[in-house]
Amino acid sequence: MLQHLRQIDGVETHLIVSDAAVLTLHQETGMARREVEALAHVVHKQDNIGASIASGSFQTDGMVVAPCSMKTLASVAHGLSDNLIARAADVTLKERRRLVLMVRETPFNLAHLRNMTAVTEMGGVIFPPLPSFYHQPKSIDEMVDHTVARVIDLFGIRHDLAPRWNGLKP
Repeated sequence: MLQHLRQIDGVETHLIVSDAAVLTLHQETGMARREVEALAHVVHKQDNIGASIASGSFQTDGMVVAPCSMKTLASVAHGLSDNLIARAADVTLKERRRLVLMVRETPFNLAHLRNMTAVTEMGGVIFPPLPSFYHQPKSIDEMVDHTVARVIDLFGIRHDLAPRWNGLKP
């Protein structure tokens, strides 16, 4: 997502990478923290509760948590604000801005589902990064790009990242 947003004029990204995310990032992409941080315009430490994005007076279009752990989901659902990710998500909700949580744990247990319901009731969007196949992707990259495109769409940002649905083929 950061790679694509970096190429769109007028979009400034702020990034928080949790310690757990560093492990996931390396395991799934082979990237190091510094590589993903280089893709963002501004990087914040997860324990910096005084960061700009921790305040509602800092103007944003919203926030995406990708991937979103069940721990972060629970923190948001219960308003814990125990680190900058949860605090910024809380601020996003209280300011009625778009919050998208890309939860990945499956299968879901009842606590997960209740936390997702709570976040949804607060105005958040639960967006598991599930691949779609109607556009007949030829690679994992195309599947990922399609999911990223759908998330970017939620913020009204114009892009040409993935094909649009044009109805059933005759």
